[in-house]
Formats: sequence, C-alpha cells, structure tokens
Amino acid sequence: MDHAADAHRTDLMTITRFVLNEQSKYPESRGDFSILLNHIVLGCKFVCSVVNKAGLAKIIGLAGETNVQGEEQKKLDVLSNEVFIKALVSSGRTCILVSEEDEEATFVEPSRRGRYCVVFDPLDGSSNIDCGVSIGTIFGIYMVKDDHEPTLDDVLQPGKNMLAAGYCMYGSSCTFVLSTGTGVNGFTLDPSLGEFILTHPDIKIPKKGKIYSVNEGNVRNWDGPTAKYVEKCKFPQDGSSAKSLRYIGSMVADVHRTLLYGGIFLYPADKKSPNGKLRVLYEVFPMSFLMEQAGGQAFTGKQRALDLVPTKIHERSPIFLGSYDEVEEIKALYAAEEKKA
Repeated sequence: MDHAADAHRTDLMTITRFVLNEQSKYPESRGDFSILLNHIVLGCKFVCSVVNKAGLAKIIGLAGETNVQGEEQKKLDVLSNEVFIKALVSSGRTCILVSEEDEEATFVEPSRRGRYCVVFDPLDGSSNIDCGVSIGTIFGIYMVKDDHEPTLDDVLQPGKNMLAAGYCMYGSSCTFVLSTGTGVNGFTLDPSLGEFILTHPDIKIPKKGKIYSVNEGNVRNWDGPTAKYVEKCKFPQDGSSAKSLRYIGSMVADVHRTLLYGGIFLYPADKKSPNGKLRVLYEVFPMSFLMEQAGGQAFTGKQRALDLVPTKIHERSPIFLGSYDEVEEIKALYAAEEKKA
C-alpha cells in the first residue's frame, strides 16, 4: 500500500480551513470576514441541494412574478434569494445587501449590522434550470468606509474596491471559486462530507486561448470592433487555426470554462442593448475581479471594468473578459476605432 499517497488524500483542505489559514495571516483580524464567508458557503450548499432536487420537487415552474429586470421569476430564484438574504443577515456581519432579484437594496437593522456590503445574483442563468444546464450564484463583498450610517454610496463603488468575489456553480459537480484579493482558488463540494474541498489551488488563466464565447445571434447589432474580433476568431489572417465557439448562455458556466481553459467571454453592447445586458455590481465586477486575480483582463469597450463607477445598483455594462492577450486584441480594436472617429 502507498501510505504516503493515502495520507495525502486524507489531509483535506476544506474551505473553512482555507479561510481560517488566510485569516491567521492578519493578526489584527477579528474573524468577521471568515464568519461572513461561512454564511455564504452555507447558502450555496442549500441552493445546490435544492437545485439537484428541482425536477423531483416540482418547484421549477414559474412563480408568476417578474423581477426588476423584467425576467420571469422561477420559484428557485425566489427561494435562493430568500436563503441568501436570511443567511447574510443572520451572520450579523452585513449592513447592505444588493440582490439581482430585489429592486431596492436591503439595509440590515442596526442590532444585526456589521461592516460588509454584499452584492449578489442568487441564481444566475435560472432560465436554464428546466434543461439541466449549469447555473450558479455570483457574489462580491465590499467593506463600509467608516463608522457612519450606511448609504447606497457604500455599495456604488468601483469594482477595484471589492475585498472578495466569487461564484458557486451548480453543475455536474458543485464548484465554489473564490478570490480574497490574493489569487483565485476553486473548491468542489464532496457530497459525502458536505464540505467544499480545495481542488483547484491558485487558478491561473492561460495567456492565450482557443475558445471564444458570445451570443452570435446578435451579430447584426454589434459595433465594429466586436464584429472584427469575432471575424478574426473565425477567419484568422495569420495562418493560425480558427478559434472554437462555446456559448452556454449561463454566465457562471461560460466564465468558469474561460477561467480554466483560457479564451474570451464577450457580452458586448449592441443596438438593442446600448449599455450591454450584464449587471455591473453583481455580474461584471465579481467576474472581472476573479479574471484579474487569475492573470486575465476585463474591459468594457471603454475602460478597465473594475474602474467603472456605478451610479445605480442595477446598472448594466458591456464586458469582454478572459485571457490577457485576447482582451489586449479587443482593446487594440477599440483604440483603432476611436482614432478613426
């Protein structure tokens, strides 16, 4: 028997242990951040369990309401939103919560208030539930500036001010990807233990990629640089082989693949949606934060995505994110377009 290999297999780095190890690097830390992350992880485990039973439990029908984005809400959206709101409030470490499902921000009552603001999309890609495609939860965490009454300005900060960001993908396995500003780590839920185990330490996105991911159904409404870039992906002029198109239509799944395999994910502005479709606070920022931490880039067509300063909690933005060199190409095309103007 290979006892050394067995010992290695039994030394499991759980997400709780990982977060506590990180916390120990900051002697002044009170553990608030660790407690908050623990509650987010618990919310993800609950949603994972419910998503897995969705087909059986007959809860995937429409809840009959539409959310603030005008999308029909699935019952699972409603449930996931409630789970996260309750988990975050009960942590006692949050003061403002912004959810994709709620028109207004939630201000936590003073007796249960903490120093963190959490922005999140409780169930991204929920229109894919019925067909079993991967869906996920996306979140970002800010800290309130000083000891003052929390206001919306504490949330309407550029993405570069985020302390942490991550997502949990409910797919063939349940994967939790997290960055606290010092690289990106991926954890996979072991159902027999009920624990997230570190399976993808220090994720680095390849500098170049062979995959592009975009909804090509919108091609006739794109601007020049986006159309040119996708044309180059399909018909490269330099003799290299064409890129492969992969588009799931669930942001978490598309970004997860891009992070691991390299390439680029695009959701550009177009004539129908001049500001793009993805929401800045809880879709664009967390994913851009993760991409940069993994060595990639994120660009809006005008600027670095994390430099964007949102003015509304449900503001939208175009986004190009992925491998460093691929995003450089997009930036060069936009710069050339600007020179012509």
